[in-house]
Amino acid sequence: MDDLTDLIKQLTLEEKVSLLGGQDFWSLPAIPRIGLRSLIMSDGPIGVRGTGWAPEDPSIALPSPTALAATWDPALARTAGRLLGQESRRKGVHVLLGPTVNLQRTPLGGRHFECYSEDPLLSGEIGAGFVEGVQEHGVGTTVKHLVGNDFETDRMTVDVRIGERALREVYLAPFERVVAAGGWGLMSAYNGVNGLPMASNGPLQSDVLKDEWGFDGVVVSDWRAARETVGAALGGLDIAMPAMENPWGPKLVAAVRSGEVAEELIDDKVRRVLRLAARVGVLDGVPPAVRTPPADLDGDAVAHEVAARSFVLARNEHFALPLEPAGLTRVAVIGALATDARVLGGGSAQVTPPHVISPLEGLTRALPGIDVAHAVGADPRPFLPALPQETSVTLLGADHAFTVPVAAVRWIGDLPGGIAPEAVTGLELRTTFTPGEDGEHVFAVSGFGTFELIVGGETIYSGTLHPPGTGRADLLLSPKEQRAGVTLAAGVPVEVTLRQSIQPGMAHTVSATLGHQAPGVSAEGLLAEAVELARESDVAIVVVGTTEQVESEGFDRASLELPGDQDELVVRVAAANPRTIVVVNAGSPVLLPWVEDVAAVLLTWFPGQEAGAALADVLLGVAEPGGRLPTTWPRREQDCPVLQVTPRDGVVEYDEGVFIGYRAWDRAGTPPLYAFGHGLGYTTWRYETLEVSPAEAVVSLTNTGARVGREVVQMYAGPAGVTPEGIGATGVSPERPARWLAGFAPVEAHPGETVTVRIPLPERTWQVWDGGWRTIPGAYAVTAAHALDDPRLTASLEL
Repeated sequence: MDDLTDLIKQLTLEEKVSLLGGQDFWSLPAIPRIGLRSLIMSDGPIGVRGTGWAPEDPSIALPSPTALAATWDPALARTAGRLLGQESRRKGVHVLLGPTVNLQRTPLGGRHFECYSEDPLLSGEIGAGFVEGVQEHGVGTTVKHLVGNDFETDRMTVDVRIGERALREVYLAPFERVVAAGGWGLMSAYNGVNGLPMASNGPLQSDVLKDEWGFDGVVVSDWRAARETVGAALGGLDIAMPAMENPWGPKLVAAVRSGEVAEELIDDKVRRVLRLAARVGVLDGVPPAVRTPPADLDGDAVAHEVAARSFVLARNEHFALPLEPAGLTRVAVIGALATDARVLGGGSAQVTPPHVISPLEGLTRALPGIDVAHAVGADPRPFLPALPQETSVTLLGADHAFTVPVAAVRWIGDLPGGIAPEAVTGLELRTTFTPGEDGEHVFAVSGFGTFELIVGGETIYSGTLHPPGTGRADLLLSPKEQRAGVTLAAGVPVEVTLRQSIQPGMAHTVSATLGHQAPGVSAEGLLAEAVELARESDVAIVVVGTTEQVESEGFDRASLELPGDQDELVVRVAAANPRTIVVVNAGSPVLLPWVEDVAAVLLTWFPGQEAGAALADVLLGVAEPGGRLPTTWPRREQDCPVLQVTPRDGVVEYDEGVFIGYRAWDRAGTPPLYAFGHGLGYTTWRYETLEVSPAEAVVSLTNTGARVGREVVQMYAGPAGVTPEGIGATGVSPERPARWLAGFAPVEAHPGETVTVRIPLPERTWQVWDGGWRTIPGAYAVTAAHALDDPRLTASLEL
């Protein structure tokens, strides 16, 4: 791209600096005289939202990143990335903000679901596959968040202290893998690392990322994470986002003119921005990286495949699954989340999908002629769900209206219809509601701002949900709710109106939900109804999980318990029906105190828009549950070797070093409920032979069951003589884990078929960081395993 030097010479200093900061919330400015068009970014871990919320243009919602990692299949991750690259092009987006390769250091991390794994190798391989898929469409990615952004508490200001060895071997490793795969962008985190804010962290962003790794892409700040003018300019940051509260612009121009920042450094940043613009096709005269994008994929089919392949069958006593439809007359589907499925995580991961197939809907479709009945049993949702009927929305102060399928609106960025934020003074949601039963109906307002709720001509709530001066992040990530009851008669329609007042110029960030709850039975009554239904059914399928108020960006989890009365619900249903199957709809580990009392447990993560259809396929044996755990699931919260995320004096010490995840569980010697890599299938496997060399493992295995099956062959390496219970064996350094993931590969085989797979073992398998990468000679045990706690074959290797 030699033409870039000539282009840079044509720019004034002011123009150069303008390219290094957002012109609004999601884009960089155009400079038409050099052929540069505006470069547009969008959130997108599981879908592509675009620059605003357009109800007429929904976004495909794939399963959560943890679900994608549970497939242990970089090729499928590449397919998922290719779909989102396709979606980005359709929505006019040039750069997708993702994937997230921060590690699942503790299960309390609020954004655990948006990360891939507790293991750096698995995270890096899935992330690399995803990035390669997106970029096949000529759409950039920004792997995030460099680095140590593994929890949410005080994430804007906390300083994370990570030792050099742990930083290199664990936390930086997935980023290094994605850079090696050719990623075009990277996002720096809010937090500091070892005393320096990441947006200004020259030792990591300049010295390691750009100089040592040879990264030629852009480093963009997390939104409002860049707070210093000179520090960020000298610290390796290339783009500060968004426009609001941006520390660059005229301040950076002044810093260059005063000599605090060299103009050559600005030119390097501009070169990187122009290189990205050329790659994504918004710089005239420079060939884009992709001239002919790949053929379009069927989004529904990809979402369905990823979901089914991600489900982890954690328990299956007496072959409770798959279900045989011929033997069923009545199926109980129990739980609030059976009809209101949690299909995606809260925060930046949220999109509006074209549809959501709930577990109840999926099973009802899949079992025609069979009585599929539902009972709520227990409702863990602290906020009332949005009124599920078509609602008209009017932007007050602007001549624009539209309809939504449920009474809720939420956007960040551009307004529907391209309306200017300055023109909007408020929002009005209006619908006609016909009660299905007599009694007190409870309506609720949630979101942020000042609201008025009118039902049947009567104002039943008027007020402000947040105190004045509440920060934007708190508004978005910590919504409030206000409820009010009104007595209505069944069959008599009433007009319901919710008005939201919006401060001038603030309509680019809006959240408003009109919730509703019909007159109903007590919590004890709900449990009793579920128990009775379970007792009268051939099988009881209980869907439990977390809520957005428990598991979301913006805050960490307070505990690993399921919210509400869901544990009690499972206990009672299991006592009433021994064929109880529990579907866990959570993005990260939860406690399962009743696990020994149920027939089967299926972990479905946040499964995306095709949730119910994929669930039905797996429960009925149309598809095999192909998932394996990408993170360890504890039996008790206190057993977790790394748990707390609360800073002390503004600091979180990663004093466990390289011992996170299963490495820490091994050292502690406490068995978890389900080990890393665990997952059952509908067939069985016999591992036949294992041959290893420093560069490769060759494994042969046979499908010994009666069905076509899929297995994930997992390779673990460790110093010879180390036991799974700890690393205290004679002659083994206490600073090395007992074993670590060295490679993996998914395989498929028909009944009786033997397959052979070659699994590369990276050079890093045998190395530690000691001021540089150093290979450690000696004897190693290399194990082919079904899961960490299910080794099948072990070979010795001498380096």
